[in-house]
Amino acid sequence: MMTIKTANLGFPRLGKKREWKKAIESYWSNKIDKTELDQTLQDLHKEILTIQQNHHVDQIPVGDFSLYDHVLDTSLLFNIIPERFQGREVDDDLLFDIARGNKEHVASALIKWFNTNYHYIVPEWDNVTPQLNRNVLLDKFNFSKELGVNTHPVILGPITYVALSKGGNQTFDEKVRTLLPLYKEVFQTLTEAGAEYIQVDEPILVTDKANELQEITEEAYAFFNKEAASTNIVLQTYFERVDLNFVGKLPVYGFGLDFVHDNGYNLKQIQDGLFPKEKALFAGIVDGRNVWSANIEEKKSLIETLQSYTDELVIQPSSSLLHVPVTLEEETLDDSIRDGLSFATEKLDELYALKQLFNEQDDTLYNQLKEQFERFEGQSFKQLEYDYEAVKSERATPFKERKVLQDQLLNLPDLPTTTIGSFPQSREVRKYRADWKNNRITDAQYQEFLENEIKRWIEIQEDIGLDVLVHGEFERNDMVEFFGEKLNGFLVTKFGWVQSYGSRAVKPPIIYGDVKWTAPLTVDETLYAQSLTDKPVKGMLTGPVTILNWSFERVDIPRREVQDQIALAINEEVLALEDASIKIIQVDEPALREGLPLRSEYHEDYLDKAVHSFKLSTSSVQDSTQIHTHMCYSQFGQIIHAIKSLDADVISIETSRSHGDLIQDFEDITYDLGIGLGVYDIHSPRIPTEEEITVAINRALKEIDRSLFWVNPDCGLKTRKEDEVKEALNVLVRSVEKLRQDNTVKQPN
Repeated sequence: MMTIKTANLGFPRLGKKREWKKAIESYWSNKIDKTELDQTLQDLHKEILTIQQNHHVDQIPVGDFSLYDHVLDTSLLFNIIPERFQGREVDDDLLFDIARGNKEHVASALIKWFNTNYHYIVPEWDNVTPQLNRNVLLDKFNFSKELGVNTHPVILGPITYVALSKGGNQTFDEKVRTLLPLYKEVFQTLTEAGAEYIQVDEPILVTDKANELQEITEEAYAFFNKEAASTNIVLQTYFERVDLNFVGKLPVYGFGLDFVHDNGYNLKQIQDGLFPKEKALFAGIVDGRNVWSANIEEKKSLIETLQSYTDELVIQPSSSLLHVPVTLEEETLDDSIRDGLSFATEKLDELYALKQLFNEQDDTLYNQLKEQFERFEGQSFKQLEYDYEAVKSERATPFKERKVLQDQLLNLPDLPTTTIGSFPQSREVRKYRADWKNNRITDAQYQEFLENEIKRWIEIQEDIGLDVLVHGEFERNDMVEFFGEKLNGFLVTKFGWVQSYGSRAVKPPIIYGDVKWTAPLTVDETLYAQSLTDKPVKGMLTGPVTILNWSFERVDIPRREVQDQIALAINEEVLALEDASIKIIQVDEPALREGLPLRSEYHEDYLDKAVHSFKLSTSSVQDSTQIHTHMCYSQFGQIIHAIKSLDADVISIETSRSHGDLIQDFEDITYDLGIGLGVYDIHSPRIPTEEEITVAINRALKEIDRSLFWVNPDCGLKTRKEDEVKEALNVLVRSVEKLRQDNTVKQPN
């Protein structure tokens, strides 16, 4: 009988209570030194390895634990260091500067990791000299050996790494060939150190790009095979299907396949005989990206099927568990909901239950999980009776006509300035919110504090000279979690944190029931802010696509149904703001691009539904009400036509970290709606110069009509310090004031 083993692809770095985040941010703020940082993170890494060992994982990953981002780790490993940061010692401080920028240099670009809410630091190849630097992967593997933990090293593969890179004069194939000897050296050192196998992640092979990458992929893995470096490589893919017609022929020890997010194709290919039976199959059968319990009975059936097609079967999550919270153990939840949930450690228990069932015929844990799932599955949604026909999904009047009314009403200057919405979540803001939630202060005391902060920041914005103001969102912990706390059908956890980028952690709400708006969510704060100024104050909302993509949604209900429920709820809030005489309402959709399926065959359907939901949430307003939206840190070229179809009066999009590359996307489309391009990077502590902002604006104005152009930072300002915000916004406003006096920029044809 075949013995089934378990493996894991990656574990959350944050720690149960965000110990990772707190240590790194303490180092950045000089509250701890490098020695204390190293010790704290080493202790946390040990805890993470031990947790997986205690949950009976046979093969535990090492190399997934990072100081910031695993893609950036790979860049430093191979000396792919941005030209502006070269000439320094390759150490952790260099890593942080590349990721965050410093006073002298801008940070590297930050882009979504495939279709997740995780962000990676884009490697830059301009004038680099690839070579093997400090081999931290080997250090981490040896650390795990000292602890007596059976681990396998994890590294981003050469094809995916180069595909996620930019810059340099070399061709794609030349870049890969440059890296191959370096990968070989890393593989050899790990093998000599005792690694049973090495997990080489190549998720780029599940995308449409795989077809054009076939020849260089075959060449790369043939090189590893010839150099005796591939005998223990497991080529790992996730997030979609892979083409086994060519990938299945690569000379490696085994293949990792996603059987959760592949739309059934990976299993069909295996049943069609495309998987080489002599290879090890690392089957991703438990959802690594969502928090719902596995249907353990279905997983049992899947394992029984897969056993017939391989001589060696290893079961594992569908992807790294980086995308889910650590554990349910300290959550205080009703059993009716807890029965249906599974965080990272609970997913490892699901794998262990299946392993015990097959290897030991021990069904104790299996039956327990099966009963829990059946109890939860027995609870059904109450179907709400929405009157979709009563809600408009198209604006009543074309944009050009709306713009005339809005310009007359708002009377804004040339190149109007604004911010994206949030202002610093200072320690004082967080303390007051925590005290209020824990009943240490009264509702009245908390409300008084919020009003004082709103008043203070309205005055700051007026002093700086911004044209359209915001109330600052001091009552909000997160742009999605806040709405999850207010709308029916959402559950908000206490410790359900996941990493978004760097030390930024978010706590996605869990959609477990029908979504419904029952009372105004943001009107009081927005109306109070508007009462303090004659300048327009934007109402600030999060859009339905982003709320869905940044929540853990039920997987047993069509996404469109849930998304449209959210859209109708947001529409109620939009109308409540309009009824309160708020003239500009921003409905942010930063996650619209990240939810785009990895295969182009699904793009049109996804975008049609996304555009419909956004318009369902915004189209019932009067022509004179100006609708804004915002998107950030994505590659927009594929969706530029969908962005236009949103029919938002003004859209603001990040361009600072992409150093203006986004402007090229507008060369292929006539974009005749209002647009603001983020002119400085708010995720970096450095203050932009007037020259940098002026150059960014002038470049944009060569492609975009000046009468449509807005000027703003690239994202919300909640993560920045107050002094940084004030200084940067003053630079922004001074730059715009000078450009207003010098209206000589050549206009687009």
